[in-house]
Amino acid sequence: MKKTFLALLIMGILILGSIPLPHATAQFQAGGVTLPNDPLWYAGIGLKKGDYFSYSMCHVDYKECAPFEMDIWIKGDIMDGTESKWLTEVVVYDGNKVVKGEMDLGKLAPEPSGGSSDLSVYRGAFKSSIVWLSAFANGYYEGHDKGPKKFSAKSWGKIGNIGGEQIIPTAIEKVTVPAGTYDTVLVSWKTGGAISRVWVVDGFPFPVKAQTYTHVSSGIPPPEYQFKLLDYKQNVVKDPFGNVVSDSEKPELQNCPKTDTLTNFIKKPTKDFTYQIHAYYSPEYPVKGCPMKWQFNFLSKYHDTQFLNQVQYDLLVVDNKFTLPPMRSIAKDQGYSNLYSPSGLATIDMIVQESPGTAHFVVYVYGLSPPGIVPSNSLDYLQIDIPISSKNGDSANKSSDKSTIPSWIKNNANWWADGSIDDEAFVQGIQYLIKEGIMKIREAPQDSGSNSNRSDPGSWLD
Repeated sequence: MKKTFLALLIMGILILGSIPLPHATAQFQAGGVTLPNDPLWYAGIGLKKGDYFSYSMCHVDYKECAPFEMDIWIKGDIMDGTESKWLTEVVVYDGNKVVKGEMDLGKLAPEPSGGSSDLSVYRGAFKSSIVWLSAFANGYYEGHDKGPKKFSAKSWGKIGNIGGEQIIPTAIEKVTVPAGTYDTVLVSWKTGGAISRVWVVDGFPFPVKAQTYTHVSSGIPPPEYQFKLLDYKQNVVKDPFGNVVSDSEKPELQNCPKTDTLTNFIKKPTKDFTYQIHAYYSPEYPVKGCPMKWQFNFLSKYHDTQFLNQVQYDLLVVDNKFTLPPMRSIAKDQGYSNLYSPSGLATIDMIVQESPGTAHFVVYVYGLSPPGIVPSNSLDYLQIDIPISSKNGDSANKSSDKSTIPSWIKNNANWWADGSIDDEAFVQGIQYLIKEGIMKIREAPQDSGSNSNRSDPGSWLD
């Protein structure tokens, strides 16, 4: 048998000259489409003062591709040293949050390089999605890996991910988005087993639609970024955002504590030990009517460094008896049946609506499954009790009478006594009294070594 195979192999070499062998080098995918006059395109082409764009978009680095709306108005020019840039005014509608500010865009590559600090996370999402193609097609010069690109080109370049392939103009397609119907060139690439697509219009500054995926070595690739054009106007002279008030300017949100640093954390398994949850929140003492930020790390019950994938969950507020349905569902507040975390690391921004006292937050995990599919594994939850303050100086906030114990602290004591809340929640209430100056701690007297000279511990408290 071996001799027969060897004879056939030698005969094949004599006839064909060589036998092609499989190899690991990735093949080059050739693309290119034909348009009249074979035009050039780059991100930002034709951008001008008075242009107005509105996009619905998301990016995996911001709340794992939770959608928000970003409206951009090209206000005029601004000088950055010797470089002329576009000055834009931007409004972001992110759930119930409104953020307004400015953003500087380059003219040869419309990547944001500065602007209002409140917009920093949204600028990052804009750079990594709507103008992402500027890394391959920009206005610097023609040729090589930079400069404007022809739609007839076989490739616009290669993505840097391991296993990534060529970015190629693939087909001519008619695409309908909320802003209208456009004749587009589909630009696509393959990564992690999925085809990413961006739809570009000849002569239009930004793509009108995108559906891209994150590179993964196994499993279902999660979205990397998505967007679609909601509206486009030209020659907008009057500020379209003149009547828009940013949350930071709203009177009811003035004097609220900052949520920049997630310094407070709780690391516990869920009730039935199905999952581990590391919950971080800010501020330390949430205030009714003010913003609050959460971050949840959903982890394996076996390894606290192994993140879970495709987590369906919700953040609930319940009464002290944990009666369902809940008093509040953050998913319902945002218009969803549940919240979803493809990577197991989730961030939530919310406005505290709960009255002064102890709020019973519950991280309710429905299970692990892609969106739209009911999880087959068990649901479980973690309850987190946090004292809520009042901004207007009532009994849960700083009191003019420091000797008055707030009524909600008394409720906490009763709930702790009958087992409705745990030790940690009760201790948080005591910590609050100390922080607000309602309860003061004296220094402990020096121990002389004799029991008879020791002070009564109860006398340490005022």
